[in-house]
Amino acid sequence: MKQFLKHIVVYILTLEARAVLRRYKPRIVGITGSVGKTSTKDAIYAVVAQGTHARKSEKSFNSEIGVPLTILGLPNAWENPFKWIQNIIEGLFVVLVPTKYPQWLVLEIGADRPGDIQNVAKWLKLDVAVITRLPEVPVHVEFFDSPEQVVEEKAALIKALKSGGTLVLYGDDEKTHTLRSRAKDGVETIFFGFGPKCDVRAHNFELMREESTFAWPLGMSARLTVGEESAPLSIIGTLGDHSLLPAIGAAAVGKALGKDLQNIVTALKSYEPPHGRMHLVRGIKDTLIIDDTYNSSPAALVAALETLHALPVKGRKIVALGDMTELGRHSMDEHKKVGEYVANVADLALTAGFRARGIAEGALDNGMKEGNVMQFEDSRKAGDALDDILKPGDCVLVKGSQVMRMEKIVEQIMAEPERAKELLVRQDLEWRRR
Repeated sequence: MKQFLKHIVVYILTLEARAVLRRYKPRIVGITGSVGKTSTKDAIYAVVAQGTHARKSEKSFNSEIGVPLTILGLPNAWENPFKWIQNIIEGLFVVLVPTKYPQWLVLEIGADRPGDIQNVAKWLKLDVAVITRLPEVPVHVEFFDSPEQVVEEKAALIKALKSGGTLVLYGDDEKTHTLRSRAKDGVETIFFGFGPKCDVRAHNFELMREESTFAWPLGMSARLTVGEESAPLSIIGTLGDHSLLPAIGAAAVGKALGKDLQNIVTALKSYEPPHGRMHLVRGIKDTLIIDDTYNSSPAALVAALETLHALPVKGRKIVALGDMTELGRHSMDEHKKVGEYVANVADLALTAGFRARGIAEGALDNGMKEGNVMQFEDSRKAGDALDDILKPGDCVLVKGSQVMRMEKIVEQIMAEPERAKELLVRQDLEWRRR
């Protein structure tokens, strides 16, 4: 019964959203991929919103119900049926009553199951389609027959492009690169990434550090090159070359819209990396937390570990890693593979959850001392242990899938827990009740 009612709500809200698009005819950027969708969406919004009225998907409103809610400008009603009725009524008002509607929509579009993007592509017409990285084993693969089927689902977004639109692709992966051939005639393609063949790329990376006893990192800087032009780009509050990819993707969209490089760089100054994505948070006892707790997949976790490996610190490198969910039959192998990286990177490893035991096993099998690997049932117990063992100068990477609620660890060991709502993910009342 609950699923039946959900389908009815989704159907009605989708009808209203389609009517709104027909009435107001906004220009639309759609973003999908398996790594960095939300961060890229936020960076693109910073560029697109410069000098115009724009709206973006809030948080990760990227599902069959999240996309219509964004188009209608309505909130998630969670489990409250009366609020869903209210949403339907307010959606009807958006359709019928003239309003100052956004000129641009920046929409994140995800795929949890086969058909998710294909269904949206049937009625959503895009001016720009952006596809981020598609790793070998993507997140959400559990409900697909293979990783290749996930790629096919993501590629369905290309069908939503209008004639004369622009396809923006992550250019450092051959799998993504080949999607160019699926675009209609007349569609321009722009590649972004780090490689010299990308139309928009970043290079000459440098770590920005504060002047203090432990010289903690502040963010990343690089040169952003668009065509033959280049300019300095810096992102505060996050770490890793891959953390600059959202800004590079946003610059590619800026190029598609005819914006000059200086305007793009200026717009990106307003971009704040989303919380829970390699976000730098000061910890107790003069420590640093790399808060990557929003979600986790094998590719994203390996990238985070590589960043930690390259980071010079005066104390120990510690990882607190939770389950990576929705990997299906790939789960055990992928957790063990990650454990191999952990053994080469971390001085101490804490795991939370049943699946994450594979990370501990992989680390131990690859030479990590048994006394340096600790396994816990959940994030709260792992946080309690971290509270006891941290020493000044330590750096802690915290990461796991949403269901593991690894942000609870960050809240336990952050220097200013009273700022949790300001600095961490999943701090609204509905999440904290779970």
